[in-house]
Amino acid sequence: MTAYARDDTSAMSRWWWTVDRWSLAAVGGLVFIGAILILAASPAVSTRLGLDGFALARRHFFLLPVAALLIFGLSFLGPRGVRRMATIGFLLSLALTAWTLVAGAEINGARRWIGLAGFSLQPSEFLKPTFAVATAWLLAARPDGRRLAGGVMAAGLLALILFVLLRQPDLGMSLLVAATWSAQVFLAGLPWFWVIVLAAMGAASLVGAYVAFPHVALRIDGFIDPSGTDTYQIDRSLEAFANGGLFGRGPGEGDVKLHLPDAHSDFIFAVAGEEFGIVACLIIVTLFAFLLLRGFGRLFGETSPFVRIAAAGLLIDLGLQALINMSSALHLVPTKGMTLPFISYGGSSLLATSITVGMLLALSRRRAGMGMP
Repeated sequence: MTAYARDDTSAMSRWWWTVDRWSLAAVGGLVFIGAILILAASPAVSTRLGLDGFALARRHFFLLPVAALLIFGLSFLGPRGVRRMATIGFLLSLALTAWTLVAGAEINGARRWIGLAGFSLQPSEFLKPTFAVATAWLLAARPDGRRLAGGVMAAGLLALILFVLLRQPDLGMSLLVAATWSAQVFLAGLPWFWVIVLAAMGAASLVGAYVAFPHVALRIDGFIDPSGTDTYQIDRSLEAFANGGLFGRGPGEGDVKLHLPDAHSDFIFAVAGEEFGIVACLIIVTLFAFLLLRGFGRLFGETSPFVRIAAAGLLIDLGLQALINMSSALHLVPTKGMTLPFISYGGSSLLATSITVGMLLALSRRRAGMGMP
């Protein structure tokens, strides 16, 4: 028996029969695992910060209902509603991200956070999903021939965003936004000549970042040749996976959280590996893979260019962020301060990821004709 009959015409019934419940279940699994890992990793970090043991965990659990409401509420929107909400959110996020350069708190040499209503907010987290939808709107084919103009506008907005992000500086976020944008432009039908040009520009940008930002050069050099560089964090992370083995040392029995200052955020995957083992890590990877494959699968048969490009951008953004976080913990890529969606501690990241999934569920709902209303 299901909660709603097929002939029930209420809003909840229509939502129930059109939303992707399998994706919802995968998100629920990630949130549940994240809650367990936050309880395991955050007490040691809270103590080091001079807080009571469960202060960070309480903050995380306080935001979980807000995140659930965002996912649930946004999933009711139609494509037009997603586009309007994302456009407003993008303009607001861009303004707040630029404001961090003026009034942002400087932490570890970067200005990425601002105080808002008693909370520390990282506005650039909200740029990622909203810009992906705004880009899709500009790139979607239009019968009045304004496609080229939309592409030029999208490129201009990308340049503006990268300028602001690099001033903070936040190279990792810049790369993530640029990679998502490039994938969306490719999916919109960019000719191969321009694909090659963009690839060359991306390679040149990486070289430029290596030359212009000493901390970037240090991380890349340390990744290529660890000798003579400080590899303390990544060494502890790899030890955690080795100590965890197949099934882990058990909840609360890990040591990596006692040594890594970012065990609750950037290196929470290492906490999962040490305390719950490779099996738990594979479950996390499987849930992310399922969410992505299920999302792309829902796009087959979609007739709206806007929906296809927007949903693909949201999926790519989500998948790349998860891949970068897990790869960093395993020393497969240079370390980068990036959270693991729905699992790491971080209010801005949790809420921004919830917005991403909420809009994705809204765009992937089954509609008559699969076109944009």
